[in-house]
Amino acid sequence: MDTTTTPRRRLPWTTAVPVLAVVVLAAVWGRELHPVLVGVVALVLAAAVLSAVHHAEVVAHRVGEPFGSLVLAVAVTVIEVALIVTLIASGGPETASLARDTVFAAVMICTNGILGLSLLTAARRDHVAVFNAEGTGAALATVATLATLSLVLPTFTTSEPGPEFSTSQLAFAAVASLALYAAFVVTQTVRHRDFFLPVPREGAAAEDDHADPPSDRTALASLGLLVLALVAVVGLAKVESPAIEAGVEAVGFPPSFVGVVIALLVLLPETLAAVRAARRGLVQTSLNLALGSAMASIGLTIPVIAVATAFLDGPLVLGLGSTQLVLLALTVVVGVLTVVPGRATRLQGATHLVLLASFLFLAVNP
Repeated sequence: MDTTTTPRRRLPWTTAVPVLAVVVLAAVWGRELHPVLVGVVALVLAAAVLSAVHHAEVVAHRVGEPFGSLVLAVAVTVIEVALIVTLIASGGPETASLARDTVFAAVMICTNGILGLSLLTAARRDHVAVFNAEGTGAALATVATLATLSLVLPTFTTSEPGPEFSTSQLAFAAVASLALYAAFVVTQTVRHRDFFLPVPREGAAAEDDHADPPSDRTALASLGLLVLALVAVVGLAKVESPAIEAGVEAVGFPPSFVGVVIALLVLLPETLAAVRAARRGLVQTSLNLALGSAMASIGLTIPVIAVATAFLDGPLVLGLGSTQLVLLALTVVVGVLTVVPGRATRLQGATHLVLLASFLFLAVNP
């Protein structure tokens, strides 16, 4: 008699982790965490980030570029916006500048950190990172315009005291940001989609070209698990925020650095996905993620914040300070010089990373 048994199929960790992370989130939500629980939540948060990257790559492989990077950028940003609104609503007047700090940190991390790491990784692989200048240049121009409308102009307007918009000015900035972001998405996905596709390397082919795309069922399952993982990432980041605030205060950093830490945590999935794409030679995919995330952070956050202000008390500080304005201007100039040729070396990647390091250092020592 045949006594052999069929081995059980183990549940992949990429499937188990998002579910586990949501369960942990539900268990700790609203509770004061002891140091041990803070460490456990941090480990689960890191695992959720890694699983989110995996499922984002599955979805991206199924739908192709530029839709894949757009899915991840929008998904992360929508939940990031929910996190910002939640923190502002529960934090009172002390969180008046949280939206500005988080959005500006996201822009600097995306345009210098993710972009710089992607270029450096690709240049180390192929000596020169090659990408589509038309699409990347259009994305950078959109980011620069959105940042100026939403973060620079409030510093110079005079209708309200301080770096704030009046109600009508905030409404205009919200509508303009949403319209410009929508115009870019149409350009990226419909009118000029070829501007945002990876540039083939001579004598080589991207690894994904040899792999069959996943089935619709697999892609839909990954999409659901991606959303689940991102909800867990942002929710656990919210749970960790009191520990983050306490840690920032304990080491003597400015309160505004909390927004930087939140942006770093929320953008981890996109950062890892962009670097992994660059390692496979898909530089354009990495740049789509970097600039698309920066664009979504502004284009979706400002309209939601504008609506939320009708229900929130206290001022909303959006205008950047002088140091931040200089860093933003330098980032735009260096970014233009990087993307115009359509080719970049390790030097361009290192330059953007130095700009990110400067931003982080000055955020700690303003």
